[in-house]
Amino acid sequence: MTLRETADHIMERLPGYRAEIIGGILTVTPAPDGPHSRALTTLMLPFLAAGLHDGETAVLQGIGVWLPGGPEEYAIPDLAVVDADFDEHVSNGTNHDPAVFRLVLEVTSSNYNNDLKLKTVAYAKARIPVYVIVDRKHNRVHVLTEPGEEGYGSHRVHAPGERAVIPESVGAGVELDVAAVLKAGRART
Repeated sequence: MTLRETADHIMERLPGYRAEIIGGILTVTPAPDGPHSRALTTLMLPFLAAGLHDGETAVLQGIGVWLPGGPEEYAIPDLAVVDADFDEHVSNGTNHDPAVFRLVLEVTSSNYNNDLKLKTVAYAKARIPVYVIVDRKHNRVHVLTEPGEEGYGSHRVHAPGERAVIPESVGAGVELDVAAVLKAGRART
């Protein structure tokens, strides 16, 4: 089987698991935990309130993006802001052309190094303008812009108590309350 066929096989056999191929490496992530899902919902609200799900853009969870590393390479970001006509730009079977992505966002899980390192380079090479990482392990939010071949040229790190400003290039002004997002991503005891 090809790497892509193996990834598809895994996702068919393990519903909820996410398989991605980045840099020729197949990575399988277990289904998100409750706090991960809660953080994702909390994150969606300001994007929806800014009107990014109507008109020229859509706010979507789990939409595949083709990566330029090879014909089988793709990732499935937790959240994305895409052009409204994304359905017309399907590449590589089920994944979408990176040109329709205005923003990708990841909420870290057990494999947080993929989000912080591997995906940073992959999304930058794909020329996705904005990459946001909610780093639950280190309790901060990263906003990366200015994509290039080696990574993102601008990398702002935000701590609880700050507001992470998302560039208006995504289609509207959006600010994330870092403390609220991180709180949503923690397990409640």
